[in-house]
Amino acid sequence: MAKVFFTSDHHFGHKLIIDFESRPFNDVEQMNEVMIESWNSVVNPDDKVFHLGDFSFLNKEATRAIVARLHGYKILILGNHDRGRSRSWWLDAGFDEVSEYPLIYKDFFFLSHEPMYMNKHMPYVNVHGHIHGQKYEGNNHFNICVEHWNYKPLTFEQIRDSVVVKEGD
Repeated sequence: MAKVFFTSDHHFGHKLIIDFESRPFNDVEQMNEVMIESWNSVVNPDDKVFHLGDFSFLNKEATRAIVARLHGYKILILGNHDRGRSRSWWLDAGFDEVSEYPLIYKDFFFLSHEPMYMNKHMPYVNVHGHIHGQKYEGNNHFNICVEHWNYKPLTFEQIRDSVVVKEGD
């Protein structure tokens, strides 16, 4: 059965992100290859992946080559570094769907690039990227940036099980 995954902030081709976020790579080529391998180690071709933005700093041809190597049906929610390129640019680069705005998943999860305002009385969880190594406290936000998850997408169940209060808690 196909699974649903979430991830964000790969910054493919972005040399400076290695230093900015203390990524454990010698150069951008190694970073790109390890991130492709990490993605494909958990995602199967028939799975669905929501990428919550800041995918690639490369040109369309190089971005298309990376997207083509990644398993799954790929949905991109544009991040701040993606918005300089049109929705059609990203579709041409190989994404199956592209959204300029946050999406709601299963009536409970707000999927966005940047963290959204959530107070403790809102019965939702914001799955987001953008803040890389930082993290918000509490169960209303879930940072899906690659730095937190060993450069691998997480399944819906992994996220759900970590934020939904269990009976008896």
